[in-house]
Amino acid sequence: MNVTIDKNSGYCFGVEYAIQMAEDELQDSRELYCLGDIVHNRMEVERLHQQGLRIIDREQLRQLHDCKVLIRAHGEPPETYQLALQNNIELIDASCPVVLKLQNRVKHAFDATTRQDGQIVIYGQPGHAEVAGLTGQTGNRALIVMTEQDLDQIDFKRPVTLFSQTTKSTAGFYRMKQLIEERILAAGGDLETFDANDSICRQVSNREPQLRKFAVEHDVIVFVSGRKSSNGKALFQVVNQTNPRSYFVENEQELQDEWFEGAGSVGICGATSTPMWLMQRVSDRISEIGAAVAL
Repeated sequence: MNVTIDKNSGYCFGVEYAIQMAEDELQDSRELYCLGDIVHNRMEVERLHQQGLRIIDREQLRQLHDCKVLIRAHGEPPETYQLALQNNIELIDASCPVVLKLQNRVKHAFDATTRQDGQIVIYGQPGHAEVAGLTGQTGNRALIVMTEQDLDQIDFKRPVTLFSQTTKSTAGFYRMKQLIEERILAAGGDLETFDANDSICRQVSNREPQLRKFAVEHDVIVFVSGRKSSNGKALFQVVNQTNPRSYFVENEQELQDEWFEGAGSVGICGATSTPMWLMQRVSDRISEIGAAVAL
């Protein structure tokens, strides 16, 4: 049984940058705080915990003073920086440059559209760290939409500016754009007042066609990702639609022997938050299963 790891899978540069910053800082410090999981992958969080990275939530952040806190790639709203100043916290800012640029765009769009009685709409997952950082640029007045039902929040007779969380699916964004256009017309509004911004990270969106190609090249696909990963959920759907013999796992312990019966080739791929060392571990275990079957 031939086992291949997708060379295009693994960390995007934003996540890789954040983890490198954490590791560099931990070389000089025995302990470093991180606001939220540094990456939506439990295995990697556990590995870094062993090196001294301590995950905290926002309530715990308010109790900290005179220490260092890492901001992960997802970015943070303005109030996090204000709190850090008040509590004499040194921020190690590993916000992804793509996310920072989008935050800036959202802030400028909010300032402009407020003068026109407009609305900022973000296609994204409610409660997601990146979405919290984006809505923070609007004083938390942006509307968050994930489903068609969520569109009921919007006043379609007023101007609408649409952005997307950087890790959402391209197809999902353009479907949402189409639905908003239809509702504007149905409400008697003007499409000229609708500004749709495809703000999906191209390093993420380019993986969709790459994964489709990879999925058809193998009998079985094993997709490795943390279950909290929004990007992982979106990319697994792409793989599963292309190859029905696709399986989602967090680690090698979740593999089941029967998945590989009669398979000549197995492809391993993952989310932008999946470390290469974890995919290699999954590959090694599948090779063991294949060797046992051959006997």
